[in-house]
Amino acid sequence: MIQKEKIRKCSENIVKCVNVKELECIYIKGGIYCQELLEEIALNVLRKSGLPHISSTSDYYNENIYLDDQIKVETLEKTPNHLFKMIENIDTYIVVEPYEDPSIQNQFPRNKILATSRASSPIRDIIYGANKKYAPGKKWLYAGWPSKKSALYYNIDYNLYEEFIIDGMCVPIEDLINSTNLLKANFKNANKIYIKDDYGTDFWISIRDRRINVDSGIISDEMIAVGDLGSNLPAGEVFVAPQEKVGDGRLFCPLTIDRNSGKILKNIDLTFKNGKLLIDKVIADNNLEDLVQSFTQCEQVDKEKKVKELRTYNIAELGIGCNPKIIKAIGYILTDEKIKGSVHLAFGDNKQMGGTSISQMHWDFVTVPKVNITVEYLDGTKKIVMESGKLIE
Repeated sequence: MIQKEKIRKCSENIVKCVNVKELECIYIKGGIYCQELLEEIALNVLRKSGLPHISSTSDYYNENIYLDDQIKVETLEKTPNHLFKMIENIDTYIVVEPYEDPSIQNQFPRNKILATSRASSPIRDIIYGANKKYAPGKKWLYAGWPSKKSALYYNIDYNLYEEFIIDGMCVPIEDLINSTNLLKANFKNANKIYIKDDYGTDFWISIRDRRINVDSGIISDEMIAVGDLGSNLPAGEVFVAPQEKVGDGRLFCPLTIDRNSGKILKNIDLTFKNGKLLIDKVIADNNLEDLVQSFTQCEQVDKEKKVKELRTYNIAELGIGCNPKIIKAIGYILTDEKIKGSVHLAFGDNKQMGGTSISQMHWDFVTVPKVNITVEYLDGTKKIVMESGKLIE
């Protein structure tokens, strides 16, 4: 059982992160297993003179949405108008990890996953500003929360898992600001970034003329001003939306989780050319068909929405982890991408982080935390900024 003091500290950090203003409307969503945290978040919102609303569901409910044969696909693919209207009128969207046991997702049929993806698409467009009417979007925060069932699913000792999430969430913001800004300084006036490790990762991308973002645990007024409205907790990364149609190479990801089915994949090898993932060349030790289906289903929704240009498979984000409390990959992207000395490359949507792509897809693939990073600047000079996962100051 998580100590009350830790719950209160995490709730304070979550509310601090989203930078609540007086009378802002805050939608708080999560699993019933973390109800105590959700209520502490809402109380802290009220203390900041904000207006909270809590929505929580159980694994039983979430599981039966997909497994109950009497619940029709045609019903699930309809966007709930009352929820749509509420999201239109909120200022901030806070989600705490909804599943106490992530393994329940492994049973969800793909046709129902696609249906709920269709239903949520207009809501996502409001939150992330893909719909021009709502640009640049809402402030949003996705926070992790530990449970013994999820620790079992990720095959990690519960106490260590709790440290990753709760201690990672409680790293002083000042420390993360210092470490992320120190790393960010190396990318000023950068053109190309070269990433390499001893495990097969070897690629380059361009970040020319793109905004460098930091996730240090607070959505500051300065971030809001440029349209950088989102954060994760645990925080701790520097990230950028690269030029989406340039860049070549390979990335080796030792462990990830399928964004739709929740199945764990191991030893994924991804190749991209001219900024586009070559989906037929992806290799994985297991569950490769789930990865391919997740991409193709997102592509299907993107086509249905008639987005200006299909970017489901294009590179979307380059990120570098900076959280000192997260020390190894477990397959949980929220913590894996914050591992100090790791790099993650995402494909799909990147509009809110300063890119030009709109997609249902956004999937981060995290390297082993022993990368080498070389920056080529606009004047043609090059600089090694990281060796074997360690920043060169």
